[in-house]
Amino acid sequence: MLFWNHRGLIRSMVRRDISQRYRGSFLGPFWTIVTPAVQIVIFTIIFSGIFQARFGSESGPLGFAVYLFCGLLPWLSLGESVQRSTTTMIENSNLVKRVVFPIDLLPVNIVLASLVQQLLGTLVLLLAALLFESVFHPTILWLPALLLPQLLLTIGLGWIAASLGVFLRDTPQMAQLLLMTWMYLTPIFYPESIIPAEYRWLVRINPMAPLIRSYRMIVLEGRMPDWQGLAITTLFALATFVVGHWWFSRTKRFFADVL
Repeated sequence: MLFWNHRGLIRSMVRRDISQRYRGSFLGPFWTIVTPAVQIVIFTIIFSGIFQARFGSESGPLGFAVYLFCGLLPWLSLGESVQRSTTTMIENSNLVKRVVFPIDLLPVNIVLASLVQQLLGTLVLLLAALLFESVFHPTILWLPALLLPQLLLTIGLGWIAASLGVFLRDTPQMAQLLLMTWMYLTPIFYPESIIPAEYRWLVRINPMAPLIRSYRMIVLEGRMPDWQGLAITTLFALATFVVGHWWFSRTKRFFADVL
C-alpha cells in the first residue's frame, strides 16, 4: 500500500534522482555504460587473460566479458543501492524532519533509480551478446521473475542500511567492506565450476548466487532460471524485506532527534 499510495511521488523522485546524478556531466547517462564497461575490461584482462578463467570450454575473452557483464549488472545495482542508502537520511535531513514526508521512500527511490540503470545496461548486454556470441534467447522474458526477488532483497537491505546510517556514522565504510567481501564470494568474476568442493557451501548459502546464475541462464544460455535456487533467494529476499521494513518503522521516529 505504501508504494501504491505514493506511486506518483516515487516516479518523480526516481526521475529527479537520475537527472540530477549526471547534471553538468559531459557524458551524462552514458556513464551508466562507461563505468561497468571499464570494469569489465580490467577484470577480463585479469581473470581471462592472466588467470585463463573461462565460462564454458569454448568461451574466449569476448565471451568471458559478456558473461562477466551479465553477472556484474545486478550486483552493481544492489551494491550501489545499499551503499547510497547508508547516507540517504543524513543527506535528506530536511525531509526527515518533516512529519508529513514518507521517509520510507528515500531508500526505495535509490533502489528504483539503480534498477533503471541496470535495465539500460541490460539492453547493452543483449546487443553485446548478439554481436559477440550471436545469441538472443526468448528466455529473456523471464527477466521480471528475477527482478522481483532482487528488488525485495535490495529494498530490505536499503531500509536496514539507511537506519543504521543515522545512528552509526561508520556504516558507509562498514557497508563498503561487507559488500566487497560479498561480491568476491559470489561467482561473478569466475565460474562456479572452479570453486573447490570444500568451499561450495559458501555458494549454497549465498542468496545472490542463484540470482546471478539465473541471469546468465535466461540471457546467455537460453535456459529456464534455476527455480530451486531462485525459490531460496526469494524466501530470503521476502524475509529481508519484512525485517527491513519492521526495523526501519521502529527506528525512524528517532531519526529527527539524532540528525
